Amino acid sequence: MTFSAHSSAAFADQSPASRLPEVNAKVVSNAPGDGVRTLLGQRYGQPWQAQVATTVAVDAGRAETVISQLLSHRSVRSYLPKALPEGTLELLVAAAQSAASSSNLQLWSVVAVEDPERRIALSQVANNQAHVRQAPLFLVWVADLHRARELSRARGLPGEGLSFLEMFLMASLDTALAAQNAVVAAESLGLSTVYIGALRNHPERVAELLGLPEQAFAVFGMCVGWEDPAAAAAIKPRLPQSVVLHRDRYAPSQPLHDAVGAYDQLMHTFYTAQSMGVPEGGWSLHSAKRVASAAALNGRHVLRQTLARLGFDLK
Repeated sequence: MTFSAHSSAAFADQSPASRLPEVNAKVVSNAPGDGVRTLLGQRYGQPWQAQVATTVAVDAGRAETVISQLLSHRSVRSYLPKALPEGTLELLVAAAQSAASSSNLQLWSVVAVEDPERRIALSQVANNQAHVRQAPLFLVWVADLHRARELSRARGLPGEGLSFLEMFLMASLDTALAAQNAVVAAESLGLSTVYIGALRNHPERVAELLGLPEQAFAVFGMCVGWEDPAAAAAIKPRLPQSVVLHRDRYAPSQPLHDAVGAYDQLMHTFYTAQSMGVPEGGWSLHSAKRVASAAALNGRHVLRQTLARLGFDLK
């Protein structure tokens, strides 16, 4: 879609770097309900039988576009060497800042990494993932208590609350909410993304590369760019709602092992179709191995000690 003059006017008094980019978004479906139902089927790996909610409170076409976009999300790891439109970064950050924030404390920051050598170093930190180097935009999302600490000091207050686990959790949640808003905004512009959690394997190295102050922690990275159609990713099926949706009390509507057994088979089909290595023992064994030992956490088992060295007390 092309942004309207009304949308651009909201940014008219800002610098040229903040102008809205001119890009095209993907058209998902023109038939009310059909596109959403199809995407629900892809997301869960079987035809969607339940009623698809409709609304008369807003434009039904707009509602379907938003829901279809959310259901179409894919993690993309192969990008074209194509620059993003001017103003894309600023628009994504504006979307991120529009996310909910606990007590409006806004305990996060984001670092747009543009220097090629720094991108290479971050790629090495993240298990040499090539897309960290190749994507036209790489963002590092930071749980940031440093800013709140500085504001407290400037006003002669102790900021004692910042030493408690609750505040680190709050900052991490704020960071994730903001980042996901940026993902939704990017995808609405026809762009693709992938989160890079491997930055947490070496938090102190990341802090050094980005010059992070004390009480600032890189929660994850994010690649943003144009997907390479030669290596297009598919919608990855998720667990059935019968094991994640509970009503009134924690009580799955289907026995866990029955549901997961069917999901293992579904994921085997998905991995095969995508020419990906099928994990031995299926998704469930692969997931169990991922949490089987401290070593399986790839260095993150000492995260509490690392956070202490980065200035977090976490009482």
